[in-house]
Amino acid sequence: MPPRAAYQRGQGAGPAFPDRANGYTSRMSDTLCPDDRPLPYLTDDLPGVGGVIKAYNEDFFVEEIPRYEPSGDGTHVYLTIEKSGMTTPEAIGLLAQRLGRRPGEFGYAGMKDAHGVTRQRVSIEHIDPKLVEGLDLTRLRVCDISRHTNKIKLGHLSGNRFTIRIRDCDPDPLNTVGAILQTLQRRGVPNYFGPQRFGVRGDNAEVGLCVLRRDYAGAMSRILGRPMAFERADIQEARRLFDTGDYAAAAGAWPKRFRDQARLCAILAEGDGNAKRAWQIVRRQQRALYFSALQSALFNQVVARRIGRLDHLLLGEVAWIHRNGACFHVEDVAAEQPRCNTFEISPTGPLFGRKMKAASGDAAELEIAVLRDAGLEPLEVASPEHARLDGARRPLRVPLADTSCDAGEDVHGRFVEVRFALPPGSYATVVTRELTKMD
Repeated sequence: MPPRAAYQRGQGAGPAFPDRANGYTSRMSDTLCPDDRPLPYLTDDLPGVGGVIKAYNEDFFVEEIPRYEPSGDGTHVYLTIEKSGMTTPEAIGLLAQRLGRRPGEFGYAGMKDAHGVTRQRVSIEHIDPKLVEGLDLTRLRVCDISRHTNKIKLGHLSGNRFTIRIRDCDPDPLNTVGAILQTLQRRGVPNYFGPQRFGVRGDNAEVGLCVLRRDYAGAMSRILGRPMAFERADIQEARRLFDTGDYAAAAGAWPKRFRDQARLCAILAEGDGNAKRAWQIVRRQQRALYFSALQSALFNQVVARRIGRLDHLLLGEVAWIHRNGACFHVEDVAAEQPRCNTFEISPTGPLFGRKMKAASGDAAELEIAVLRDAGLEPLEVASPEHARLDGARRPLRVPLADTSCDAGEDVHGRFVEVRFALPPGSYATVVTRELTKMD
């Protein structure tokens, strides 16, 4: 097993990686977006069809593929719910309110996007199914009720099946869409984290990066300042006041449901702008979101630098076995590459942290270079003093299954409908951006 020393301070970052596709060689800026360019496409040699997704909720349908079927017996009631235009926590909150239970009593396998129609299972113990059958809920319906012996837990799914309509695209898109899907099915889908991972404003990773650099003022600026045009007028005003340094006025300007932001502004006002002190009162759960987003952004950079060779192994690679999610170090590239060609295994990238299995050799050089381009050292990211990040490995690509596409028309106009399945934790928007070549 390669020594952890491969990731320790003082090691050279190594030469520029020769296989960076699409000219993606820029150093990482403070925004984690080199030169403000989008992440590169695997199918860059194929044109996109343009268009828009999620114009209407019914344009984006996702259905969980369960890991197991309920037995029909047991104390846990399994509800297959279909929701439209709401998040999974919102749906569970609505069910809990109507059934007189606490949201924490419900089990679910995965979070689903608010923008679309989604079908998934949730579980609740010791409840009369007849109470559920009689529910009349807006934007949520119960499709099926059964029983099982255990609560549904996070990860209890085999994947997700998507049906997505792309509107306002090229007049004759099917050949292009078909060619892109074939390439993705053969080589795999880049396992980028989607924009949902980085917060509504898209800057959660930057907050985490600022804190690891001990730039607490920069972190507060991103949390509390820098108004964006899509935000409500009262939120923009609170952020504007923060940017002027009038922290007391900003504290009073935040809307009522933004209590955490108002409290941070009040702490800054009391402490003459002491940003480090303000960071220390940020809730632990929120800190975890910022650092998780940073891990995800760094992982995306590794995928971007290897985009042209996601189906090629490197010496020292930590490879992923798709059958069971186990990992192993690649010591003989020639012996293992045939397994990669058949999609039995794939290269992995780092979710940096204390317990992450470290790569070595060529793979380690690339991963360390990504960290140092962000102004970080491996020990800084893994340090429990700052983030308590455990870390993990994640495959650089994932298989695309059950693909098909058709053209159609409805009351809203013409569209191309794409259908496919992805493993858990992968993002359908990564597939659609390859199809449309739009972010």
